[in-house]
Amino acid sequence: MMLCLGIALTIFVFNACSNEKGYSLDDAWYSIATVRTNGNSGSSSYWLTLDSGTSLWPVATNVPLYNPKDKQRAIVIYSILSDEFSGYDHAIKILDIKSILTKPIAEDLGEENDEIYGTDPVGISEMWIGDGFLNITFEFNYGGDKVHFINLIKNASIRTPNYFEFRHNAYNDREHSRRKGIVAFDLSTVDTQGEEVELTIWVNTFDGPKEHKIKYNSSKKMLLSAQHKNFSMDNFTETK
Repeated sequence: MMLCLGIALTIFVFNACSNEKGYSLDDAWYSIATVRTNGNSGSSSYWLTLDSGTSLWPVATNVPLYNPKDKQRAIVIYSILSDEFSGYDHAIKILDIKSILTKPIAEDLGEENDEIYGTDPVGISEMWIGDGFLNITFEFNYGGDKVHFINLIKNASIRTPNYFEFRHNAYNDREHSRRKGIVAFDLSTVDTQGEEVELTIWVNTFDGPKEHKIKYNSSKKMLLSAQHKNFSMDNFTETK
């Protein structure tokens, strides 16, 4: 049993190493998740919640130096070891985990928005709401000289309720190649009071300005939009 997982948790090891529920250490799941730490600063203990509401407790990891931050979004690769472990839906072994840029909604600076947050174009690959976050995968032109600035602002001057702008500041970086980015925006400040509302996301795309519509209910944690694809750990360029 110690050889199976390298931990002295006899009952768990027995369940994890058996094929009774069809789990295998050779199987890997790719998910986007939210890191949960109970807000304890400096704590190395954490668990994960998926957009579906499923909870995962890491009992083993290949990334022992990972620094968890509460409400940080992450791409995680993991093996499921057992079901219903200590109040969590699954016990897992983390094979790899990579933090996703996770940000609050930025302050509307009025006339300074263009200068601070930028107007550089992007291409939207996918946009969905999960676990209380607006998640966006996008493409942008990249030269490698600057770390690009990504934000979501709520434009108070637009009369349309819940009108937001997705902003990209390339800081005049060279347009050398097209890269992919991913970001998650915390929507906890958008209180819909139990109602399902429509968010409008304005984006300056490579084909000109476009508006994306997406449904949101702050009282529901589960995924409201179409299920997103699985993502690999590679091919996302760092932004801030």
